Amino acid sequence: MVGEEYQKVVGDDLSGGEMMFKNILVPTDLSERSLKALDIALRMSSKDQGKITLLHVIEIIEDADDNEFMDFYEKLKIRAQKKMVAMIKKYGHRPSDIRMEIILGNRAREIVKFAYQSNADLIVLSSHKIERLDPADGWATISYKVGILSHCPVMMVK
Repeated sequence: MVGEEYQKVVGDDLSGGEMMFKNILVPTDLSERSLKALDIALRMSSKDQGKITLLHVIEIIEDADDNEFMDFYEKLKIRAQKKMVAMIKKYGHRPSDIRMEIILGNRAREIVKFAYQSNADLIVLSSHKIERLDPADGWATISYKVGILSHCPVMMVK
């Protein structure tokens, strides 16, 4: 199962018995890599008081007529919802245990806006490893933008 390597290092309960974060946002690109972020968020939140939102942002085509691609975006939403349900079920949760949101827009901007509007107190998202030979490559990634622009703490999971 995803996250076993983290369990060896930090154990089952990352909250340490005291809950620091009650509203955790987990943006996902629906990849296997983003499962690690969900795994950590699940272990950081309280089963009784914590709330986790799994968010997927479908990038829109800029300067296009909104109605022109609506059927395409709807198909992407349906596909994303199925993948998000599968992600949640991998951890033995029902889809109703974790709030799922799918929105359209610029990914970094929408993640930061959603976090602010939903009063998230932590964002946990997957990131890439920095290449030692070219550390400047990747500074414009979504995770970096979210980390800089967010109102709340951001945990980047590699």
